[in-house]
Amino acid sequence: MKVFLDSIGCRLNQSEIETMARQLLAAGHELVSSAAEADKVILNTCAVTSEAARDARNRTRRMHRQNEGAEIILTGCYATVAPQELARVPGTGRVVPNKDKAHLVQIIDPQARLDLPLFDQEPILREFLAGQMGHTRAFIKVQDGCDNHCTFCVTTVARGAAQSRPLGDVVAEVQALAAAGYQEAVLTGVHLGSYGHDREDPAGLFHLVRAILSHSDIPRLRLSSLEPWDITPGFFELWDDPRLLPHLHLPLQSGSDHILRLMARRTRRDSFRELAAAARAHIPHLNLSTDLIVGFPGETEADFAASLDLVAEIGFARLHVFSYSPRPGTAAANMPGHLPKAVKKARAGQMIALGESLSLAFHQQYEGATRPVLWESVVGANEGGLRWAGYTDNYIRVLANGPDDLFNQVTSTTLHDARPDGLSGIIDGAGRAAPPPNHASRITLPIGPTS
Repeated sequence: MKVFLDSIGCRLNQSEIETMARQLLAAGHELVSSAAEADKVILNTCAVTSEAARDARNRTRRMHRQNEGAEIILTGCYATVAPQELARVPGTGRVVPNKDKAHLVQIIDPQARLDLPLFDQEPILREFLAGQMGHTRAFIKVQDGCDNHCTFCVTTVARGAAQSRPLGDVVAEVQALAAAGYQEAVLTGVHLGSYGHDREDPAGLFHLVRAILSHSDIPRLRLSSLEPWDITPGFFELWDDPRLLPHLHLPLQSGSDHILRLMARRTRRDSFRELAAAARAHIPHLNLSTDLIVGFPGETEADFAASLDLVAEIGFARLHVFSYSPRPGTAAANMPGHLPKAVKKARAGQMIALGESLSLAFHQQYEGATRPVLWESVVGANEGGLRWAGYTDNYIRVLANGPDDLFNQVTSTTLHDARPDGLSGIIDGAGRAAPPPNHASRITLPIGPTS
């Protein structure tokens, strides 16, 4: 069976798609690069904004036009909160909600086996690393669901209560990936900072990261988004191990205390400011990024100005800016004071412009500096070789000319020509090849996360 996989939205969705890819490979199926080649198509959808939902509908129609004979299977958050709406989209074959997503591969192939001994997995993991999903970082789902009640967010409706994977399973998966040659693992979840809370461990994420660093050989470990109130005392001491990369994404959402209260966010301007300062004091070369929602119901000009001021003061390296869009089933959708689209668009434009100036300023600090870069993909070619894209340890995207064997290598790279979206680089050496797989360990490990 030929299968095309696609994903919209967050890194957790990407992690789930990668898990399905490994499961399909283990079951003997072929992954293809387009819907036109496929017997079945799986699209992991997102419902966080109306634009993400519209993207899912448009992609479904487009893939159906490309291949009317392929069955298109839609899963994910949008498939969970609006299954009937998606079922009406031309080309939709099946709609699989999140509660059944972990078994989706077995739904389409009842003979598929989802747990293999590590020594049987390694060839699959190495094949997957060779470019199946187009990047070198492995996204590891460590928990699902969320117990927060942010008034704008549909994720709790779509994903349910927080559930953490067993610590040992996560550590074993990371070590299996390291043994197969992966250079970097990224820990993901709907509410990553709540890891372990459902298992009565309020410092669960601290214990998980410490266990991975102590009991795996992964060269680079990165964390995805963390809510500000989930940072426990001593958490930043984890960065004493240089393998934990200097990058934090802490969603602010608004710089106005008034709007933060309406959003039911458990942070305020002063506490966020203090947290950012503490993070920078403990983590050299920290890349601090955030999410901002503009045009939330009831947001005044003064509220928006407060957001602009706080964002500029903190000096984030990167902003993810969203215009508020009401999501069915959320408290904010029924709040008074919804703003006109033109106002939201104008405010989003101002915030994006500020974000680009802050990103440029952050990148300019590294002109002439040397950083380790993990090379991920080819973006072009020239007479001297290939044009590569990769990421520094502190998550700066770098473009550089190099030979054809840079994939999954880390090289020392001198940076220059800062742009809002990254820097250019000159590779200082031939690079460091990925370590050979370690076949000594013979533990059994699920190919994908367990629910």
